[in-house]
Amino acid sequence: MDETLGTALRRWRDRLSPVDVGRTSRPGRRAAGLRREELAELAGLSVDYVVRLEQGRATSPSAQVVASLARALQLQPVERDYAYRLAGLLPPQEGTISTHVPTGVQRMLARLREFPVGVFSADWTLLSWTPAWAVLLGDPSARAPVERNLARAVFSAGPSGLAAWPVLKEDDALGPALVADLRTALVNYPRDRGLVELIEELRSTSAEFTRLWDEGAVGPHVSARKTVVHPQVGEVTCDCDVLTVPGSGIRLVVYTVAAGSADAEKLEFLRVTNGVRADGSPPPEPGLFSQP
Repeated sequence: MDETLGTALRRWRDRLSPVDVGRTSRPGRRAAGLRREELAELAGLSVDYVVRLEQGRATSPSAQVVASLARALQLQPVERDYAYRLAGLLPPQEGTISTHVPTGVQRMLARLREFPVGVFSADWTLLSWTPAWAVLLGDPSARAPVERNLARAVFSAGPSGLAAWPVLKEDDALGPALVADLRTALVNYPRDRGLVELIEELRSTSAEFTRLWDEGAVGPHVSARKTVVHPQVGEVTCDCDVLTVPGSGIRLVVYTVAAGSADAEKLEFLRVTNGVRADGSPPPEPGLFSQP
């Protein structure tokens, strides 16, 4: 019998350890791999839709859905392409931007729950993030996928970018760096229609983007200090670094704070009160932590 997308999803879900996605595998857990509820949460889908996919009652998932499932299941590139074909879709073609996050990067993120880390594609679209990113900068899942592009946010919504509250920077280096990155991406991914449309959109809506683009702005990403003005704890000053994954176009934006500092205490307070624990354990009982 030919394999269906539903049977492949169940097979991939059963083989993935909860530990690999930052969950604690507690004694008495009946599911050897991921539960449907966990896969749905990781992929940003409803549990009902995942059930219908696995049972073959939903037969025409979009490319975006398949890409989200491939990331959540930590599929290898060849497996991702197989999932596209099972869904009746063409896999991503050469010359287009990939939204695939390498498995090793996903495992690393699962073990970096305490750090705010965002994973971006070559056109600076936010693909995934750690729970600590969501509590520090605001939950990206509240935004539509098209609104998760950092370049679009910076040049249309202002310097805070994708953050839900103000972010203060020491310089204006981000804009030129983003423009330089998009120019490079256009050379590397000339067949990506979404990238072309993004650049055309920004040129038509942002005078600053147009100026930087026409000037041939070049700006490498450097370590920067940013102050997040968080509604719960006030100002949290972080070091922000951009790391690249060779050969994939994937970028990791990592926020860190000095150990033992007041900023570290604030970030820990946000993690604990929002149920984000480094070991994946449940949040503490209410009342154990007070507002600093």
